[in-house]
Amino acid sequence: MAHSVIPAPRPELPPVHGAVICVSAPCLVISPEHGQLTGRGIDGIYRSGRRLLSRCVLRVAGREPVAVQGRSLGADRASFTAAVRTGGEAGPDPDIGVERVRYADGTERITLRSFTARPARLPVEILLGTDLAELAAVAAGRSGPELPAGVHAGGLRWSTGEAQAVTVAEPGPDDVLASAGLLRWQLDLGPGESRTIELRTTHARTSRAPAGQVANPLSDARAECDDPRAEDWFRTSVEDLGALLLRDHEQPADAFAAAGVPWRLGLAPAESLWAARMALPLGTGLAAATLRTLARTQAGGRGPDAGKIPGPLRSAGPQLPPGCTGTEATLAFPAVLAEARRWGMPEGDVVRLLPAAEQCLDWLRGALGEDGFLADPDPGPRRCETQAHAHRAALLGADLLDACGRPGAQEWRDRAEALRARFRDRFWIDGPDGGRPAAALHPDGRPLPRLTGAAAHLLDSGLLGGGLPAPGLLDGVRTEQLVRLLAAPAMDSGWGLRSMASREPGHNPFGHRSGAVRAYESAIAVAGLAQAGFAKEAAALLRGLLDAAESFGFRLPEMYAAEQRTAGSAPLPHPAACRPAAVSAAAGVHVLAALAGIRPDAPAGTVALVPLAGAPLGALRLSGLRVAGEPFALRISRLGLGMVEEAADALQLGG
Repeated sequence: MAHSVIPAPRPELPPVHGAVICVSAPCLVISPEHGQLTGRGIDGIYRSGRRLLSRCVLRVAGREPVAVQGRSLGADRASFTAAVRTGGEAGPDPDIGVERVRYADGTERITLRSFTARPARLPVEILLGTDLAELAAVAAGRSGPELPAGVHAGGLRWSTGEAQAVTVAEPGPDDVLASAGLLRWQLDLGPGESRTIELRTTHARTSRAPAGQVANPLSDARAECDDPRAEDWFRTSVEDLGALLLRDHEQPADAFAAAGVPWRLGLAPAESLWAARMALPLGTGLAAATLRTLARTQAGGRGPDAGKIPGPLRSAGPQLPPGCTGTEATLAFPAVLAEARRWGMPEGDVVRLLPAAEQCLDWLRGALGEDGFLADPDPGPRRCETQAHAHRAALLGADLLDACGRPGAQEWRDRAEALRARFRDRFWIDGPDGGRPAAALHPDGRPLPRLTGAAAHLLDSGLLGGGLPAPGLLDGVRTEQLVRLLAAPAMDSGWGLRSMASREPGHNPFGHRSGAVRAYESAIAVAGLAQAGFAKEAAALLRGLLDAAESFGFRLPEMYAAEQRTAGSAPLPHPAACRPAAVSAAAGVHVLAALAGIRPDAPAGTVALVPLAGAPLGALRLSGLRVAGEPFALRISRLGLGMVEEAADALQLGG
């Protein structure tokens, strides 16, 4: 008798929605809200994907402090406040306050403060331990047991054949018990006095600033707004984006934005490139470095993949097979280079990157199917957003070729025009309500009639010379219909744009491609609506996204559940979402720049402002931006009038 084999269950990612995360790539600290690292779950201090410390339990006078508050102080640090009642005073009041400030680089400062009226002598213990496990093993539930510790220069040391970690303390402990992983002090505190213990956990005792860390080059940017939440969101977005910057191992001078923490602290070609694109108002340096990094990975030779940027497959939800992030990155490459040039990327950088952009276009030419559409993957469905990416690559690629005196520009304009005609004929599903774009075409040509957030990419055609919007894949009537669909409650949850309409079969408010809000798509929609002149709809989506950002402490996760907004409700965190994530952090920059309507054309020496009508957040000032390589600042009045306050002398200002 045959027996069916039940497949082993896939390990689930540990939930991180309640964790307090500090990051300064490649350093990462994941803490519970109470601040005690207990050695269980995913909590710990990590460096380059390895857990250096998994246990850090504090006891004061033989007791664990009672947690009061855990909160983020910035992208790379967090504070945990607790209290201890030692029993020295009558009554229920705590007599010792404890504040722990934990930094992404593995430093922790523990300050104990006496609230008593008499001197106190406090025994303090810190229990330390680690398994030196890789983050991937921890996430899969395959981390090993804690390793034995050895005494090392006033602290503890753990090692395996391939890794080591050291924790040292200042002041040095009175007693170190390696067998128990214990550091002990006897601290004398007078009334109102405080004492601080500093722990430093590193690969080696002398390491203070991990070599892979990148100073945040974006930190000068500021926002001031009548709605102060916009200021907090912009500041947090800039901090988080800077904290995710990683150096390229091949060329350490080049930095790119890692996809997100804790699960994807590394290069993700499409997301790293989209984050760089959305951060262009902060300067072109990140885009240039990301493009150089990806160009070094580009496939050579003469095969069908020649010119393609490699990238892993990414799940597309239950309706479609996984898509190829390499396809998305390859199509984005020439478009991002063209836009970065408009923002003022130095011509030398553009010229050096131009051959890689031409190779991306060469790959696109060969990858287009007989029906004129691009399959993703091949053979596979013709996705709606993939055609939008291909169209943008063709139009902006033609603009780039023309500007740089290279042949082929007219060919790509013709291809873009032909793609528009085919798309309007094959991808639009007519209906009594005005119709909708198909989510995809099956290989046999049948449309998939799902309304998804990916349709927002149809509004994102990019800007051409003079800051003029490029023509989109849809005509004016169908663009208006798409806007109505995106603005309706089935798509606009009140907290952002759903990844699939709530009325579609298979909708799941937690589904990362079947209903959850993806901050990146919502930001693309806001900017696309603003560029197309739909101010009311852009403002409504922008307010919902800002409200969601406030609910998450202005650090938007890459996705969150999209139950319909009601009075007193809040967006629900997705337990496995990265937070911070590069595209979510960059979204805060992208939507506020779209609100200001910055239209740069640095090669032509012009920049214009086309603010969103109605000034939905009131007066807004953005400073520390960069256009043509020079500082750029602007102000939008409460009446929606834009004024440039600071710009390069060579720029002619328009409105």
